[in-house]
Amino acid sequence: MRTRSVGTSLIAVLALVSSACTTGASTSPSTSPSSAPASSAAASSAAASTPATTSAAPSSDLKIGVVTDVGTVDDKNFNQYSYEGAQKGAADIGAVAPKVVVPADASQYAPDINNFISQGFNIIVTVGFNLTTDTIKAAKANADVWFIGVDQAPLCITETGDPDTAATPKCAGDPAKLLPKYIAISYEEDQAGYLAGIVAAGITKADKVGAIGGVNLVPAVVRYIQGYELGAKSVNPNIEVDTAYVTTSDFTKAFNDPATGATFAKQFIAQKGVDVLFQVAGKTGNGVLQAACAANIAGIGVDVDQWISLNAASDKTYGCIVTSAEKHLSDSVESAIKGISDGSAKGGNVLYDAAKGGVGVAPFTSSISVPQATQDAVTQALAAMAAGTLKTCPSDCGQP
Repeated sequence: MRTRSVGTSLIAVLALVSSACTTGASTSPSTSPSSAPASSAAASSAAASTPATTSAAPSSDLKIGVVTDVGTVDDKNFNQYSYEGAQKGAADIGAVAPKVVVPADASQYAPDINNFISQGFNIIVTVGFNLTTDTIKAAKANADVWFIGVDQAPLCITETGDPDTAATPKCAGDPAKLLPKYIAISYEEDQAGYLAGIVAAGITKADKVGAIGGVNLVPAVVRYIQGYELGAKSVNPNIEVDTAYVTTSDFTKAFNDPATGATFAKQFIAQKGVDVLFQVAGKTGNGVLQAACAANIAGIGVDVDQWISLNAASDKTYGCIVTSAEKHLSDSVESAIKGISDGSAKGGNVLYDAAKGGVGVAPFTSSISVPQATQDAVTQALAAMAAGTLKTCPSDCGQP
């Protein structure tokens, strides 16, 4: 029987939201929750003679829109869990359910954002590093609209608040002052990757572990893998850590092509002989995990608890997933929306790291046993990260 160890669980289990993608900002996914605010709860009567009182449910007229990256909103990963955070945030404040749009390609980022603006939306969540430039431009041009950029910090802007696209950017502008309603969220991916590396080194029998990223143009992907290598070597300095990227330019193949991911991983496993494989490739990475399980080696997921998101308990295609390196995507988006609603939110770069509870690893799963010493090492490393005493990325962190 497969069990999930809760001894090293670093977050509460996230609820899976399956949503169908839309083609326009004015249409919600078919499985979106009701837009009605939560029902008010009746308070208990203090005495039989005293009329019952009712506490009003929260209510907000804020309109929330979500622009994901290319792919699907039900990718069981980055887009989906970020959107889930927007749904939860809307429910928390009593706003109508957020609208969502999935761009067909990168050329649609700006038009999709602007469609929400023209329709009077107050909060626009843009999902992913690739939307940073268009979100910066929109935030500068629409100072009365709040923007939540997931995986978009630290922002690099000029003194005038424009994207700094120079060959050698100076990043001289202060986002908190120049774009005060743009909350740019980032995560310490190298910390989550480091924890995954500890797990990989603790369960390998061949002393050969691997990682496959979608594309090396995304610093977050690179940081995950750099942290993974350092984490594995912290356990065994002589361990072999093989890494590769599905592509160096094609973002669709990198993050939205499970078939390519499976084929790429099958060849990688055969060539490298690894017995643990970490995927950092979104939906393409689901194919990487399929290949790992088909080869009877251990798989490690990314961004969310993929044992849950891929229904690994029932779908044996993913039954080899041991854990996942997590960003707490849903929690961070939900928190930002609540902050906007209650007036506590501030624009600028917001880092979700171990100290802030923003990253971790999912509960251990599958039939592969994780030694207690490895579980202890994960706990100790997380504590050291939170204390700021553990280096989890090299000096060229995030650079391919």
